[in-house]
Amino acid sequence: MSDSTFADAFGFFRAWLGNPLRVAAMLPSGRALSSLITSEISAETGPVVELGPGTGAFTRALIARGVAQEKLALIEYGSEFAVKLHHRFPRARTLWMDASRLKGVELFGGTPAGAVVSGLPVLSMPPRKVIAILDGAFAKLRPDGAFYQFTYGPTCPIPRALLDRLGLKATHIGRALANIPPAAVYRISRRQPRLAAGHPFHPRTAPDQA
Repeated sequence: MSDSTFADAFGFFRAWLGNPLRVAAMLPSGRALSSLITSEISAETGPVVELGPGTGAFTRALIARGVAQEKLALIEYGSEFAVKLHHRFPRARTLWMDASRLKGVELFGGTPAGAVVSGLPVLSMPPRKVIAILDGAFAKLRPDGAFYQFTYGPTCPIPRALLDRLGLKATHIGRALANIPPAAVYRISRRQPRLAAGHPFHPRTAPDQA
């Protein structure tokens, strides 16, 4: 383990001791989870918002996928983490703030993001805060954009009732068994609007195809 990796692990553990509900794990995410949660993202994705980057494990993976620092917005609540992120990724935009306030902040000059990658401990958050985070994130995403969330639990950490309320759906994209502890990743995306009966493109009313 390199000195910087050890320092990150120690700093993460210290932050977890100070506030275990805000910091989801005792150690930074490993390479397996970082690779999985960024697996559908590339340079073509466009701007990317990262929520709760911590020490920057997912950030490094995003850059390795071809995402330019200039197209990264790093939203971090922990002041120590925010300072480190600013120095490690100087061309990215690092914002020291609560992710639930995301909707009120302009990013990338108004250009919509292609993805949001979340390292937030949503399971420990009240529903109202989770709704605010998702509402803010999807306000920044283009229509086909996706929100990526990991969890150490057996199911999607965002309840079906909240997804239904916001018109979203969750898709399990994989499990990082080599991570400590093992983690799963879900893609959260907008549902296709249901067409009412009588709509010209509804299956029952659409004209027959030649």
